[in-house]
Amino acid sequence: MQPRNMSMSGVVDLAAVKAAGEAKVKAEQARTEASRQGGGGAVPPSALVIDVDEAGFESDVLQRSAEVPVVIDFWAEWCEPCKQLGPLLERLAHEYNGRFVLAKVDVDANQMLMQQFGIQGIPAVFAVVAGQALPLFQGAAPEAQIRQTLDQLIQVGEERFGLTGIVVDQDAAAEAADRAPAEAPAGPYDALLESAVQALDADDFAGAVQAYKNVLSEDPANMEAKLGLAQAELLSRVKDMDAQRVREEAAANPADVTAQLAAADLDLVGGHVEDAFGRLVETVRRNFGDDRDTARVRLLELFEVIGPDDPRVGAARAALARVLF
Repeated sequence: MQPRNMSMSGVVDLAAVKAAGEAKVKAEQARTEASRQGGGGAVPPSALVIDVDEAGFESDVLQRSAEVPVVIDFWAEWCEPCKQLGPLLERLAHEYNGRFVLAKVDVDANQMLMQQFGIQGIPAVFAVVAGQALPLFQGAAPEAQIRQTLDQLIQVGEERFGLTGIVVDQDAAAEAADRAPAEAPAGPYDALLESAVQALDADDFAGAVQAYKNVLSEDPANMEAKLGLAQAELLSRVKDMDAQRVREEAAANPADVTAQLAAADLDLVGGHVEDAFGRLVETVRRNFGDDRDTARVRLLELFEVIGPDDPRVGAARAALARVLF
């Protein structure tokens, strides 16, 4: 998997798990047979999305993960990106029809769980498979990337642990679908945003940058386009970097703005968010004039990649203000 959301605090290389065709076929056969028999063990669609707290975590998540991957959405009412990601994950949970269960954890009410998972910012998405926790991504992410991550998660569950998922009561699911409101019409920029995601998946970062810029030219406040543009520009900068050389040059030339900018980009792509921010704050402190402003602007661009609600962004903004003023 090639992660596109560079605000990820940890990336699980699910693509590194080699295919095990025979196990996958057996898992699929078991699931098909369970669906054919129906009745026994089938769960209503409402069981696919559950609210979880600290008291019920062991039974609702850990024990359940022995039969189906459990995706955990850490969210809070005040978190704006959470309001975009949460409904998307819920829709996908129903669409995947028992291949995974979505557990929603309100971090304000469950601080201990937040600490145990090492959550640095929200939204943050983890999975638990057969009792093992896997960090998936942090922050908003394009639907295409989320689907890819879920597909690979399910594949891991089937091939490594034989998890076939849970059987959903299809009659109840059909009734729920009939009661569901009609899907909202596509937004005016959905086609452009989708083309940007496709360009990212094809490593066409220039195409993705242009697609996001096209959206922002008409709708400067479009948050998905702003986030996507920052990510695409970052990926474009690091694509051809020699990581070892960049880090050696940054270590040997702490006052060299260009070297520090490149190293900060690598830090962020590698998930070392605080290191990237700290490096650029220090670069701003060391320099004056155009060099200082160049470092400041790059830091603001990296803030866009992570998102304004991440506490690491707030801390870095405060540090930047101290060195500027």
